[in-house]
Amino acid sequence: MPWIILVLSGVMETVWAAALAASQGLSRLRPAVLFVVALVLSMGGLGYAMRSIPIGTGYAIWVGIGAVGTAVYGMVALNDAVTAGRIVCLVLIVAGVVGLKFMH
Repeated sequence: MPWIILVLSGVMETVWAAALAASQGLSRLRPAVLFVVALVLSMGGLGYAMRSIPIGTGYAIWVGIGAVGTAVYGMVALNDAVTAGRIVCLVLIVAGVVGLKFMH
């Protein structure tokens, strides 16, 4: 169960990052509320998962999921540049996250 919570909290990191961008500096109410809710869920889930997952492994996986999710969201929804180098780097992050899980 802690691993599922960790993955979901990593996804919530992507949600809060996207909501923060959509809130335009927390000046738009709905995205600002979504940002706060997703942030609390993300941090709460990370804290719960790290009760049984080592801090280095848990935090690295959480950040990796959030970073890749946010980058993909930016490329798909916000017209961020999609380059071969960027894709390769994101794949390397995913490989590192998967590797950390299996090394645990």
